[in-house]
Amino acid sequence: MDDRPRYMISVAADLVGVHPQTLRIYEQKGLVRPGRTAGNTRLYSERDLERLRLIQRLTTELGLNLAGVEHVLRLEDQLQRMQARMERLERQLREEIRDVHRQYRRDLVPYERHDDQLLVQRAWATSAR
Repeated sequence: MDDRPRYMISVAADLVGVHPQTLRIYEQKGLVRPGRTAGNTRLYSERDLERLRLIQRLTTELGLNLAGVEHVLRLEDQLQRMQARMERLERQLREEIRDVHRQYRRDLVPYERHDDQLLVQRAWATSAR
């Protein structure tokens, strides 16, 4: 999702289907935080528009008031942070598993027994003798 601020308030309001004053109220309530230009003009990103559409669905379709919307958005933000953390931990775990497998392959060395069968033994076990 694109985080670059690009839509002025009138365009953002049209795209979401609300009055620009509604967007100002949402900002005052902390439900959305548009970017600002050097001249202090509000600029909304695609991510902001998606959030505004969610706010509209929550208020119009589900009948939530803005306090309820705020609570849902906090939970949504928390869920996204937790999912991102889980994905990071999952990547880290996969890398650690790959490291363990590499270590096993590196530690395993072939040797021959007296009956000429080829076996595999840990290198550290043979060097410890």
